[in-house]
Amino acid sequence: MTKPDDAMLVPIEMVARFIGGGGDDNLAAFSRGEVTILENFAPHLFAGPHAVAHWARSMRHHAEGLAGLVHRFGPAQDFARDGDTVFFTLPTHWLGTTRGRRFEEDGGWSFLLVHEAGAWRIRAYAWAVTALVLL
Repeated sequence: MTKPDDAMLVPIEMVARFIGGGGDDNLAAFSRGEVTILENFAPHLFAGPHAVAHWARSMRHHAEGLAGLVHRFGPAQDFARDGDTVFFTLPTHWLGTTRGRRFEEDGGWSFLLVHEAGAWRIRAYAWAVTALVLL
């Protein structure tokens, strides 16, 4: 396999839905164990057994004023699998409004997924903005 299969993309879609204003049920995308998240908003690093709860609260605050978020993923890059662990990056394009002003944001997400309890879950991710345009 040289790219993630559909089941590997499920938790990533769930996180994107959460960021877009979706409910806490989307947080099931994350591993039950230690999680590490690197983000472009303070405190930037969310790590440990409470990382997801801390990130979720911080993401809700970060997303205040955002509306109409739509995402599109490009083709996965740098796919590697080692048993029940996979790594890959996804070019990502976001559209939406921030405090009433349209924006477009491009970035890259790197993901480390683990297969646990019969599903792929996010053990770690890092987000990097590569372009931001306010329209």
